[in-house]
Amino acid sequence: MSIAPKAIDKLTASEAAAELARLATQIAAHDAAYHLDDAPEISDAAYDALSQRNDAIEQQFPELVRDDSPSKKVGAPLSEKFAKVPHFVRMLSLGNAFNDGDVADFVARISRFLKLDEPVLFTAEPKIDGLSASLRYEKGKFVLGLTRGDGAVGENITENLMTISDIPHTIKNAPDVIEIRGEVYMAKAAFATLNQTQEAKGEQAFANPRNAAAGSLRQLDSKITAARPLAFFAYAWGEVSHMPADTQTGMMALFKKWGFQVNPLPEQCDTVEALILHYERIEQRRASLDYDIDGVVYKVDRLDYQERLGFVSRAPRWAIAHKFPAEQATTILNDIEIQVGRTGALTPVAKLDPVNVGGVVVSNATLHNQDEIERKDIRIGDTVVIQRAGDVIPQVVRVLIDKRLKTSKPFVFPKVCPVCGSAAVRAEDEKGGSDVVCRCTGGLSCPAQAVERLKHFVSRRAMDIDGLGAKQIEAFYEDGLVKSPADIFTLQKRDKTGLKKLKDREGFGSLSVSNLFAAIDTARSQKLPRFLFGLGIRHVGETTAGLIARHVGTGEGFFEFGQTLAAEEEAATGAAADFLAIDGIGETVVTALREFFSETHNVEALRALLDQVDPAPVAEVKSDSPVAGKIVVFTGTLTQMTRDEAKVRAAALGAKVSGSVSAKTDILIAGEKAGSKLKKATELGVTTMTEAEWLELIGS
Repeated sequence: MSIAPKAIDKLTASEAAAELARLATQIAAHDAAYHLDDAPEISDAAYDALSQRNDAIEQQFPELVRDDSPSKKVGAPLSEKFAKVPHFVRMLSLGNAFNDGDVADFVARISRFLKLDEPVLFTAEPKIDGLSASLRYEKGKFVLGLTRGDGAVGENITENLMTISDIPHTIKNAPDVIEIRGEVYMAKAAFATLNQTQEAKGEQAFANPRNAAAGSLRQLDSKITAARPLAFFAYAWGEVSHMPADTQTGMMALFKKWGFQVNPLPEQCDTVEALILHYERIEQRRASLDYDIDGVVYKVDRLDYQERLGFVSRAPRWAIAHKFPAEQATTILNDIEIQVGRTGALTPVAKLDPVNVGGVVVSNATLHNQDEIERKDIRIGDTVVIQRAGDVIPQVVRVLIDKRLKTSKPFVFPKVCPVCGSAAVRAEDEKGGSDVVCRCTGGLSCPAQAVERLKHFVSRRAMDIDGLGAKQIEAFYEDGLVKSPADIFTLQKRDKTGLKKLKDREGFGSLSVSNLFAAIDTARSQKLPRFLFGLGIRHVGETTAGLIARHVGTGEGFFEFGQTLAAEEEAATGAAADFLAIDGIGETVVTALREFFSETHNVEALRALLDQVDPAPVAEVKSDSPVAGKIVVFTGTLTQMTRDEAKVRAAALGAKVSGSVSAKTDILIAGEKAGSKLKKATELGVTTMTEAEWLELIGS
């Protein structure tokens, strides 16, 4: 009998934390496959299901939100083929709506945030399925073109973008600086012609227009890009020296005037019903359009409202993508492969007969965990329905029982790690609840965990060591050259005295070895947040690593802080109390750090590593704002804006927003009906001010 999935409101805190960790790892891998490799492994249906599950758990357990949470991520790590250039203004992603209720909630949130009684005017336009790009114009001349990359840094593909006829090289009567953003895509008719040409040459055909566009745009030879039928729709902007319009609609009209192609199907709507009606009209026209779309995007039309609404994590508050329903196909599940991640999580993956689902060939699908397999009674040899929603990630929806082989047997989830043979267990919390994730107990003695942690340590978002990728880590680990992070930084010294030199290894030469050692030396002074993220401590993602870095100051400061934390008996006293006062830090992070520093081998490994590196401390916030660097706390009911908007503005001015009052608090802003926080601030002598005084101070 299959086991029903545990409802989110029935999850214990430990179960929720474990599932969020698993989801973060899975979604990150699928993001990289889609954005970086242009080779998605699962459909949007599966991907969206993972994301929705993640978001729902985060809503139920806000204190457990991870800093590497998929809800905070944009794009994926960058390709090594192109120069990396920081975006002047981050390129963010969009939140998703999957049904009419989600759209109604989005509109209601906008009204609540802005404290408006009158209707808000929105634009609704098709969501193009292509590759995002940013075009920078200075004095009317196209000077730089970037991919989205990871949102903060993009790949320089200027020469390739210049070959696209829809992108003008010069524009007239534009601001001195303006970044036009939009989507590079390939029309369906052009895609069909391209594939006919590919097949005539005996070359592999592309899976779908999106992959064809992405592959064409990432060519090192711009002549190849020029030969591909690429197009561009403009729909947004980045840095602008002065805004030439005050609405989204006005900006689109200017884009068109400057020679850009803009989508011809936008609609202005001021009610939920109007938005949904336009969505349904676009969906009906979807098949007849000559370009792929995967939904409709709703945006607040007034730019002053957009500015007030700002952003949350990876997405703007003022826009959302209403996704189309899932697409499905049927195939055979040939095997279930158990993969072991860096935290020891055993993740089952379905190995499928390749099947085309909505234009993407799918051969793998996530099975999530043991409970999911048992709930759906998924067995090797089954005929299964695979689903994609939008255009990214696939999942197994159900088994076609009537086609099941008589010899089939239920899948038995392993009780030992398939890599090291250590026991694989599902931990229990204090209430006896079972973790949804089964983990290898081998720790660093498990090669899979050790290797995956080393891969994470050297990855782009962590220490960023060029020339030391996944294959090199695997080979070096197997040969005993690198068993711990510290070994990376003694590699050159050991190579000098070793009998076999790195330059004699397959795939290495004198130049590549020299470049590798130079990259390793550069990483010795990598920024502290990246260093902390690279340690792979559970629940310490990039954002949390940045918060910790600001709190501890240096690598040695982190070492001392961790040991102090581990020595404290109470969870919320001493060092932990000050740490917990930081907005964004919760008990889960404190517990994770305490557990990390309670393990002798972790302390020894970190000590050995700090003997080899000296991470660069976080630079002080430089701002002429009167509240830059100040710790501020908001309490009570604000009347001029919501508390969320107040926090966003404070953070933008360089203030550190805390959720609790302590002796280190600089300013408490007390709204109406302020309670215990105001009382405590008064007792501690903390500067307190009204909302009006705060707005006067920051010049708003």
